Amino acid sequence: MKEKIIMDGRGMERALVRIAHEIIERNQDVSNVALIGIHRRGVPLAKRLAAHIAAFEGVEVPVGTLDITSYRDDLSEQTAKSAGTSDIPFAVRGKTIVMVDDVVHTGRTARAAMDAIMDLGRPSRLQFAALIDRGHRELPIRPDYVGKNVPTSHEELVAVRVAEIDGEECVAILDKSFKD
Repeated sequence: MKEKIIMDGRGMERALVRIAHEIIERNQDVSNVALIGIHRRGVPLAKRLAAHIAAFEGVEVPVGTLDITSYRDDLSEQTAKSAGTSDIPFAVRGKTIVMVDDVVHTGRTARAAMDAIMDLGRPSRLQFAALIDRGHRELPIRPDYVGKNVPTSHEELVAVRVAEIDGEECVAILDKSFKD
C-alpha cells in the first residue's frame, strides 16, 4: 500500500497550538468555551486543544465526546443502531461550543454533530475546528479553524493517526484500497 506522510507529530502539534491560539483570540473570554470531540479521533484532538488553552490562559475548558453515528444520513439503519455513547459533562445551553474533528471532507459529519449538539440544548455560538480540510464539500459547511488545507482527489483518503488510538502521530494520504 502506498502512502505519503504529509504531517508528522511535530507538525500536528504546531497546528493544534495555532488552532488553540485562534480559539482564544476569536473568543477572548474562554471561560464560556467548551470543546466537543467527534468520535473517534476528534476526541484526543479536543483534549489536546483544551490542554493548550489551559496552558496559555490558565482556564480549564470542559471537553465532551460525541458519537454522531445515529445522526448520520449516509449509514444503514443497522449501523446507526450500533452507535456508541456520547459524554457531554456540561450544559451546552448558552456556551460557545467548538466541535473538533480530525478531517473535514463532505461536511456530513459536521452536520450530524450540529444536529446532535442542538438536541442537547442551544449553544450561544457553535464553531468548528478540523485538523485537516480536504475539500470536496457536499454541504455548505466550512470549519472556523483549520490545521492544514490538503487538496485531494476522490481516489485518495486522508488518515489522521493519533497516539491514543493508533500508537503513532502523523497525517497520511492513502489510496482508496486502504481500510482504516
